[in-house]
Amino acid sequence: MVNKGLNRTIKFLLHNREVEAIDRITRERETMEHMTNMIQLPEDAEVNKETIEGIDATWLETPGSNKDHVLLYLHGGAYVMGSFKSHKDLVYRLSKESKCRIITIEYGLAPEHPYPKGLNDVVTIYKWLISEEKIKPNNLIFAGDSTGGGLTLATLLKLRDLGTPLPAAGVCISPWTDLAFTGESYYDRNISDPAITLDGLMFDAKLYLGDNDPRNPYISPVYGDLSGLPPLLIHVGSEEKLLNDSTRIYDKAKEAGVDVTLKIWQDMIHVFQAYAVLISEGQESIVEIGNFIQKHIN
Repeated sequence: MVNKGLNRTIKFLLHNREVEAIDRITRERETMEHMTNMIQLPEDAEVNKETIEGIDATWLETPGSNKDHVLLYLHGGAYVMGSFKSHKDLVYRLSKESKCRIITIEYGLAPEHPYPKGLNDVVTIYKWLISEEKIKPNNLIFAGDSTGGGLTLATLLKLRDLGTPLPAAGVCISPWTDLAFTGESYYDRNISDPAITLDGLMFDAKLYLGDNDPRNPYISPVYGDLSGLPPLLIHVGSEEKLLNDSTRIYDKAKEAGVDVTLKIWQDMIHVFQAYAVLISEGQESIVEIGNFIQKHIN
């Protein structure tokens, strides 16, 4: 016999859990936006917005940018938050050092848009850049931080598997590549890296994953076959919870014959480049990334 009272109670509790999750994400998004409101773009930044096949996009270029060289930048934010607004200072600095036009996109975020919406959005934009903007793949670079770094790798795997011409290179800043949380650094650096929390990452991962396997390479590239990918640059801090996400990707890429470079920045925390206005190593890293991009583009 069906216990109607029990069923109603379970539905009520599940609804409350969903409301709590949405409230938490809303607060996280507001906090991230508030923090970055304190930093304003310099006057020489040229910013233009457009909607591409239903996806909001922002172009940024700086004096000296080569209009034929495009960096597709994927922001971080644990798959639940982040935007051009939250990453505008980092994007500006990357444009200055790489001499590229940069396009950032508002790819689908959980819980409203779990996997694979974000991945599909990036694939859509990349194909549009090639077909409509007439940007040659060897004039395109992928880059991203944290979630965006993992999404950079996931998109490269997806494009390779689709048989789509790949961009010239990929840049991963503190990439999140293992949503199954098997790396040791998640647990032995839980205090040394205050930028993110393990509980928070696990909470956000569940929202993004839904019922999908966290070891799906399009979700967690560390479980994928990396053969055939373009040259990769990985920058990560030595104190990061996500340190092993970078070192394991480096090892797998090396084994697969990929031209990959890993730099571990001593004493640095998660995506320290985002604090370049305060941390000199952040700007130093951005300069090195810019040099890598200029070396590999075209």
